[in-house]
Amino acid sequence: MISDPRFNRLRLLLGDDILSQVMAKRVIVFGVGGVGSWCAESLVRSGICDITLVDADKVCITNINRQLLATSSTIDGVKVEVMKRRLLDINPNAKITSLEMRYDENTANEFDLNEYDYVIDAIDSLADKALLIRNACDSRATLFASMGAALKTDSSRISTAEFWKVNGCPLAAALRRRFKRSKQLPSRKFKCVYSDEIFPNRGTQIDADDSMTYNKVATNGTLSHTTAIFGLKLAELVISDIMKK
Repeated sequence: MISDPRFNRLRLLLGDDILSQVMAKRVIVFGVGGVGSWCAESLVRSGICDITLVDADKVCITNINRQLLATSSTIDGVKVEVMKRRLLDINPNAKITSLEMRYDENTANEFDLNEYDYVIDAIDSLADKALLIRNACDSRATLFASMGAALKTDSSRISTAEFWKVNGCPLAAALRRRFKRSKQLPSRKFKCVYSDEIFPNRGTQIDADDSMTYNKVATNGTLSHTTAIFGLKLAELVISDIMKK
């Protein structure tokens, strides 16, 4: 597969040895919405050939402003199936596994995270996110997590940091409080994509017509360029980590 002309520019930049390593890695992406969809596509375009997509949601019209897979023609489609078709259209030789399910306390035991080289956390639900982080940190996989990508407009403020050093992100702060209250801290450090910007909603709250909200406390405004950069930064972390090793 390394000789596939789709990856000529990757071979030119990375060289055969590193590209071979990229193509040998297994990645699982939890959440293929505004952040995860961009991450998954970037990974496949960057040579990842074995990727598992996990999301229980369906595409709805309000996803169109920020989610890569959301178009007028994909509304009501199962997100992981829509994303799988798109990724296979990019690389028909890739192994794309789609799991239409939610990662939570009832399903976590169905996943052996040790089977993967990288775990990408792009989950919205605080409880589910905390559970995935703890379990991923207990596995052999390398975890990269997205913090809150809503209420952001300034892409220059999007950065990466070790979880306990993330500043200015309410989601990261809420996760740290949850871990401390439960006395169940992640067993090791992991890197996050985050922004310290909090741009307030300026519009009137509209009844959400998303198919699933996963018990979100609130629905906040989003822009495609910021959610996309969160996802692309997660993909960057994966590729950079492979290059370093």
